[in-house]
Order: sequence, then structure tokens, then C-alpha cells
Amino acid sequence: MSKSPSRLALRAGIAATAAVSLAACGTSGSDGGSEAASSIGDTEGSVSILAWPGYVEDGSNDPTVDWVSGFEEATGCMVDAKTYGTSDEAYQLMQSGGYDVVAASGDLTLRLVASELVAPVNTDLLENYEGIFDFLKNKEWNSVDGVSYGVPHGYGANLLMFNTDEVTPAPTSWDVVFDKASDYSGKVTAYDSPIYIADAAVYLMTHNPELGIENPYALDEDQFAAAVELLKEQNASVGEYWSDYLLEIQAFETGDSVVGTTWQVIQNSISTGNTDVVLPEEGATGWSDTWMIASDAEAPNCAYKWLDYIASPEVNATATAYFGEAPSSEAACDFRDDCEAYHAGDEEYAKQIWYWTTPIAECVDGREDVECVDYSEWTKAWQEIKG
Repeated sequence: MSKSPSRLALRAGIAATAAVSLAACGTSGSDGGSEAASSIGDTEGSVSILAWPGYVEDGSNDPTVDWVSGFEEATGCMVDAKTYGTSDEAYQLMQSGGYDVVAASGDLTLRLVASELVAPVNTDLLENYEGIFDFLKNKEWNSVDGVSYGVPHGYGANLLMFNTDEVTPAPTSWDVVFDKASDYSGKVTAYDSPIYIADAAVYLMTHNPELGIENPYALDEDQFAAAVELLKEQNASVGEYWSDYLLEIQAFETGDSVVGTTWQVIQNSISTGNTDVVLPEEGATGWSDTWMIASDAEAPNCAYKWLDYIASPEVNATATAYFGEAPSSEAACDFRDDCEAYHAGDEEYAKQIWYWTTPIAECVDGREDVECVDYSEWTKAWQEIKG
């Protein structure tokens, strides 16, 4: 079991290489792993899992945090886990092979599908799939043409955090980090990743409707240029771009940052008592991670067992609470006392979240008459934005 930081080692940033067109997705025959299993056979004795830190805990980081041992005892599948720090790193590792299961965020999932690195999942074989919130199933980041490519894990929103002493009245809009960012010049913070371009697009959907943005991950050249320009203007007021959640906690506690994008778990961890978070009126980006099975998995039966186990209410509650996100089912909330803080199961709240989805040339909003800007261009633009 690979070591990961104690408690939370959240996403170190979502850097990505060129995203491939979904048009590359096709079926390659059963020997390529592109067909879902029809049954679960005898387990193979071990399973190799690639995941975010904090997703596969066996007690080696914290003796009180262990959901792997229970899986091994129940299935006979010994877990060999490796953690990764970015979606780009995970993509490269999946290309090299050797993993049966991967936990993927939405900026990675479609690349894995398009590259035929993961297989469809027969959710009928998973006892705990039915209990997962419907608003997390069969979405553009975990399914293709109605075919499921994995099991939802946890989810959360990228919220607006503000210092209640410095930012008054309490904001209800992202305008405090965009059009009004100069009011807090040098103390605005933003997530350090190309995917943050989507946050600007969410803002423009409301404030510049003439651009016609329907999905912040499906931007044509003009829409993309507008989002990039907005972020270049914001850059003059940004004191720090963050990817390490501990550094953002420190920045808000010292007052170096007073307003910017954040996660609920960060608000929960700040000790000064002078910060608050809000899901702004424009909505927000967010994440919904997916457990996926490698198309060349050497232990597909153990892989299916893991997907079902990690979706079971008590285990899912434990894992998502440890990481700091909402669980994937209402039943999991029976094993947590903080579901309300994470708006778990609140479908109206969830509808306001645009979950990370890989930007690809084939527009994920369904447009067929234009070509959208893929993630390779997002990555280049992000470097220009930061200067």
C-alpha cells in the first residue's frame, strides 16, 4: 500500500496533456476490454488500484482509518494501491498499464474512454449501484452514449470563500473575484489549474449571455477567448493561485487571501472563525469522481468486487468523509453526521454544479456545427493567463 499524507492529500492540481476527441471512442472487441462483463467469476487474489491520496486507506497512514482490510478479508483480493497527484499523471500511468482500477475525476474520464484504457461497467452486477444518487449516474463525465464506464464515488462544489470581516456585505455572486476583483487586489485567490477556465465560463454564462455558452466545458473559439480574457484581467488582482489546500487554509488564516475559490473541507478546517462559503447565484464548477476498470485488467473480478465494496454505504461514508466530500448515496449518510454541511443528496443544490468534464474537440454540449477548444489548448492558455 503506497503511503499518502495523513488525513487529506487533496488534488495537487489538474494539469493535463492534450485531450483526445470522443470520436476516437469505439468498440474494439472483447479482447480489447471494450465490452462490459456479463458475470463476476472467481476472484484473482489481488487487485491493483490507482487513486487519489486518501481514497484507498489501509491504516498505514492512520491506524483508525482503514477500509481496505475489510475488503481484503471479505473478498480475498489483496490490495496493491498507488496514489497520484494530478489527472495528467494518472493518465500517463494508465497508459503504461498494470492497474485494474482507477479513481478518475471528470477531466480524466473521457480521455481514458477515448484511449480505450477503461472498459464499460455492467452496473447490474453491483449490488450497491442502485442506491447511488440518480443525479450522479449516466452523466457526460462517466458515461458515453448511455453506456456506463464506472461507479460514482464522492462529489463536491468549488465554492466561493470570503473573509467575513473584509468582504462585506456577504457576496452572492462570483463578481467579487471577477468584475469587482480590484476591490480586493492582491488578496484574491484562484485554483491553479487549466480547468479553472471553466469557472470563468460559468460566470460568463450569466453575465455575458450573448456569448451563448451552454456548458463551461464546451467552448468554441470565441467563447474560449472571452473566458481567457476575463482570467487575464483577474490575474492583476490575484495574490496567489493555489493547488495545495493547506496553503489556502494558511492564506485565509493569515489574511493574505480574503476571497476566492475553495472546497467545503477547507472551510471546515479553518480555525479563525472569520470565513464563510457560498455557492454563488451563477452556480459553480465541481467534481464527481468515478471508479473505473482498466480495459486490460488482470483482475477484473476483484475490480468489480472493489467497485461494489467502495459504493457500499458504510465504506463510502468513511472514505468520502476522510477525503472531505459528499457521499454517493443517501444510505451513506446514516454513517455520517455532516451530510447537511456537504449538501449530500440535495438534488437542487447539485443541479447548480458543473462537474469537471474533459474539454474535447467534439463539443460535449451536443453542438455539431462547430469545433470546441480541447484541453491541450486550455493548458497552453493557462500558462498565458498566469504570465
